Amino acid sequence: MAAAPAAAVDSIREQQWHLDAMKAPEIWQTTKGAGVTVAVIDGGFKLDHPDLVGQLLPGKDFSGLPGGLGEGAIGHGTGIAGLIAGSGKGLGGKGAYGLAPGSKLLPIKTLSGSNSTSVVSGSEFLRQIDQAIIYAADQGAKVINISQAGDAAGFSAADIADLKAAVAHAGSKGSLVIAGAGNSAQKGNPVQYPAALPTVVAVGAVGRDGMVIDESERGKQIDLVAPGMDMYDPCSEASGYCKTRGTSDATAIVSASAALVFSAHPDWSPNQVLRVLINTAGKPSSGAARTDEVGFGVVRPRIALTTPGDPGPADVSPLDGQQGSDPVPSPAASAPAGDPTKGATTPAESPAAGAPATNAAPSEGSDAVTVPGSQTADGNDSGSTNTVWIIGGGAIGAAVLIGVVVAIVAARRRSAASAAAVAAPVPMPVGAPQGYPGAPRPPYGQQPPPQYGQQAPYGQQPPAPPQYGAPADPPSDNPYSR
Repeated sequence: MAAAPAAAVDSIREQQWHLDAMKAPEIWQTTKGAGVTVAVIDGGFKLDHPDLVGQLLPGKDFSGLPGGLGEGAIGHGTGIAGLIAGSGKGLGGKGAYGLAPGSKLLPIKTLSGSNSTSVVSGSEFLRQIDQAIIYAADQGAKVINISQAGDAAGFSAADIADLKAAVAHAGSKGSLVIAGAGNSAQKGNPVQYPAALPTVVAVGAVGRDGMVIDESERGKQIDLVAPGMDMYDPCSEASGYCKTRGTSDATAIVSASAALVFSAHPDWSPNQVLRVLINTAGKPSSGAARTDEVGFGVVRPRIALTTPGDPGPADVSPLDGQQGSDPVPSPAASAPAGDPTKGATTPAESPAAGAPATNAAPSEGSDAVTVPGSQTADGNDSGSTNTVWIIGGGAIGAAVLIGVVVAIVAARRRSAASAAAVAAPVPMPVGAPQGYPGAPRPPYGQQPPPQYGQQAPYGQQPPAPPQYGAPADPPSDNPYSR
């Protein structure tokens, strides 16, 4: 459906509710993230965006696409970078601010659903992610942000082993790797990598009320959640700004939170920074240490900075024993989805044997924001039909909701009788229906209530919002600051 431009605004900063909810001005009195480099592995960056000028370090392009680190019409990487370290210099100082505006960004470009209209295999997708992680760690990035996610069914055990090695290398260099859990909770909730790796911090998305948004993945891999609804950030739209949603945005907020803690405690290891973020997170009211909906809770960097508590041992991960067994795909599971002899297909679809699954997954939304003196073109609110991997964060496309996802089917042996035959990559259709099963996603102002855990039918009262644990400050209705 057509995506109408968001209402005109004079100040992007005034629309960034998450900064106010998390009490960013108070945080910035302690630290803005100075001295910390955050690597952003994404599909490209608008290098001359006023909110990013002066924030970007020389990076590297692993994608092989034209244009170097820059990008074309889609602003996913630009938005993620802005949410982390945007300076707000646009619109005469009223532009988009990052949660850690004093940190520096290391831009790294890889093939992703936000920049590739060609076919790329699952192995190639992860190979570039591996290279980017190793490069970022070797360049001294303390935080590595990956707002991308790929379905486990598209990767072999060897692919996952290589990813493990890359993340282990990052850990040995003092880097914390953070990734979006993905946005397919309503389409089978498939395991997504890199976030599913137990050594990677997996991030889900919540709204203003602290409730998990519908599309955010659930599962034992979830470690933290963060704001990921109605986010205002830089993009490649003519106005320079978009309103977005999804686990990509939430991942950027957790990465920025980690940068703030690293800045305040430069002698802490990644394990200690993560332990403090976990220990100070807003906890679910269930009393459980963690849940599959919110992990250990809503990230609260202000509390992590003011009352961090004991950071614990530098060489022990707080995730050890918390995420369960590593869901490494078996040889059967890594076969093309839809082959009834080799693993299970996604619950939403059961294609004929040998045919690649094409499941329309709800991806994140992006509406162009109109600011004074700008023009915004309408476009199609498009979705993503995916086989193996999708973007794991706020799809910050141009004037439209763009879920351009590269369908990838890794070449596999179909049977002993046809060992030479392989599954051919299938190009991604553009403009597939977007949103909830069976219907386009409603406009932003008409969203059904976010659900905490199981989705309630339309028209029924959803479960009450979770009340997060004992407040460090006087009681407040704000789940982000308690």
